[in-house]
Amino acid sequence: MEEHRELLQDLVEINNDRAEGYTKAIELLHDGHDDDLRQIFVQYRSQTQQFVSQLTPFLADEGELPTDATRVSGKLFRLWMDLKGAITGHDRRSILESCERGEDAFKKTYEEAIKQLDTVPLPLANIIRQQAEQQYMAHNHIKTLRDAS
Repeated sequence: MEEHRELLQDLVEINNDRAEGYTKAIELLHDGHDDDLRQIFVQYRSQTQQFVSQLTPFLADEGELPTDATRVSGKLFRLWMDLKGAITGHDRRSILESCERGEDAFKKTYEEAIKQLDTVPLPLANIIRQQAEQQYMAHNHIKTLRDAS
């Protein structure tokens, strides 16, 4: 059971990072510009909050609350986004590049989780797979937008 708690908390933590990353990306968008990106980022932030809501009952079953922490790497990444933006500006492409890097980290965490699915209950395994698939589509969408910018 202990490994399920750790797995679940890792997934919640990376989701917290993703939500904060998209919040930061929204803040970096210029007012009145890139409204299409703002809408997409809000959508993916909401998706992330939904992911946490889906994982929370499994943590509750193990007597835990979901962490509200983020990873140190996520905090450093958001700091880097600020620094890079101060130097190069917050243009559409640089914001999308940063979002794609965040999606890469998210994808990597879910790929690691999928390797452990043979040890978790089937309902949880199904949710993790569904979330990974939805995130994979989001990653590709962000990459396509970046390539087009």
